[in-house]
Amino acid sequence: MVTTIEHISNALHDVRDPEIPGISVIDLGVITKIDIKDEKILIQMTPTFVGCPAIQVMKEDVQKCLSEFGEVIVTVNYDIPWDSNRITEEGLIALKKHGLAPPPRYELAFELDILENIACPHCGSTKTTLQTPFGPTLCRSIHYCNSCNQAFEQFKPL
Repeated sequence: MVTTIEHISNALHDVRDPEIPGISVIDLGVITKIDIKDEKILIQMTPTFVGCPAIQVMKEDVQKCLSEFGEVIVTVNYDIPWDSNRITEEGLIALKKHGLAPPPRYELAFELDILENIACPHCGSTKTTLQTPFGPTLCRSIHYCNSCNQAFEQFKPL
């Protein structure tokens, strides 16, 4: 069987973010390039932020997942900046199922007020308040829903 980029991409849907296991590295948008050269599989990844503690685990998981296809070379690339618009529609749904408010889509740049009135992943209300833009990781913020009285995290737009 000839290995194609489509085969590799499909296989990578099984590699999950270790911090948010409901979302694949493909749907999170951290895989920025897939190539096959000289019978080697070349994967480029971009972390959601510099210093992301999960990137090494994801890199190792990608190598394990693709090892059945042959030699795999995974590089972490910071030249292509990651942004939350890279998250697929399936990824946004997976974030919500995990209890995280997905980031809103934006064009070019966003204002900080985009972090206000985020839809609660528990009840859907937008009667929410930003508690702090600093969550347990750099890519999350903490909010409070005034309708269902639940605290929740949002995957920040970046």
